[in-house]
Amino acid sequence: MRERWRTSAPRLRRWLRAEDLVWLLLFAGLAFASPQRSVYEVELLSALAAFQLAEPRLKYFSGRRGVWAGLSIKLLLCFLLIGFTGGIVSSHYLILLLPVVSAATALGLPMTMLVTGMACASYLSFLHPMFLDPERYELTREGLSVLALRVIFLPVVGLLTNQLAQSTRVEARRAQLAADQLSEANRHLREAEAAMRRSERLAALGQMSAGLAHELRNPLGTVKASAEMLARQVPEDSAIARELAGFITSEVDRANSIITRFLDFARPLKAHPRMADLGETLDRAVAQLEHHNPPFPIIMYRNYSPDIPPFPFDPELVERVAYNLLLNAAQASPPDSPITLKTRAVDGYAEFAIIDRGKGIAPAHRENIFNPFFTTRQEGVGLGLAICAKIVDEHRGRILVESESTGSVFRVLLPTEAETTTA
Repeated sequence: MRERWRTSAPRLRRWLRAEDLVWLLLFAGLAFASPQRSVYEVELLSALAAFQLAEPRLKYFSGRRGVWAGLSIKLLLCFLLIGFTGGIVSSHYLILLLPVVSAATALGLPMTMLVTGMACASYLSFLHPMFLDPERYELTREGLSVLALRVIFLPVVGLLTNQLAQSTRVEARRAQLAADQLSEANRHLREAEAAMRRSERLAALGQMSAGLAHELRNPLGTVKASAEMLARQVPEDSAIARELAGFITSEVDRANSIITRFLDFARPLKAHPRMADLGETLDRAVAQLEHHNPPFPIIMYRNYSPDIPPFPFDPELVERVAYNLLLNAAQASPPDSPITLKTRAVDGYAEFAIIDRGKGIAPAHRENIFNPFFTTRQEGVGLGLAICAKIVDEHRGRILVESESTGSVFRVLLPTEAETTTA
């Protein structure tokens, strides 16, 4: 029984709020305190109470048309209630505050005044001979003064409520703006922390790679020299021995190539910026990729912005970044799938983006793709993106990735100001 209450209590709280109980008490008090207490009066008060409770829960009434529909319903019910309880002398004339205050909280000042004018007109309409019996009621000078005070009271309350609602909306917008700015600052902070952690890992692994590479190169040189001497000593008719010696030599060359990449990663990078054109640098990277000729022809779309003038950066290092990213895009893309390379100017940065149409990067891998030695390809070493990140960091830039199941976008942002690149 207790468990059932725990599960049903949150649902009950969503549908029965504290203000709902207050509304029910207020409308019940109006019905109880009324001197007439007729059947129509109770029914109309019940209808107003039901609509007041249901309106916030119905999605239709949250739109602009719904707001006007709700105000029209409230005005009609209030008009009928006043009409059935004495008209111009009804003790329920203040019920017109319900649509007036609703308009003031949902609409601007002009529309609030329009609804207030409609409420005043609906009340004053009971002065028409069709509603007012001159034999029973006579409008005296004192009565007109009371009537004027009643009518003036409605726009006063509407204006004050609208000013309060406007100030509340202004404060809400300020709070939302502050929350958005805080969220953006937190995002930049997370990116900075990730870049710092990446730099620390790069420094530690770089030192380890440099020591390991130097230690491995000497024995590998001995192995290769021994394999070459063995190949010269093997008889001509021993094909298997010659083939095995060739395997040893080729695998040693492959290991040396990997060690060279380790040393490239471990070697301290220093950008030497000079005035250069980003488009020309990217074109050289594309030409280098096409020269290496992947297993299938590359379809390349280039969209360079004319708004990026030459700015200081190291063209050789940036070309290396672009080539590695283009090579990854070509390897990730299916045959006959285009790769897009585009540039644009973004708030003091020159950005180039490489877009492929591959299968994307798994969410579990996105955080690690710039870590050294992380790769999802069997033949990969996992240093390409790490070196790219290191070069971009040296330029005081940023490298970002967006990936879906339909492809990935690698964005590189390089600062265009000279002092940021030479710091």
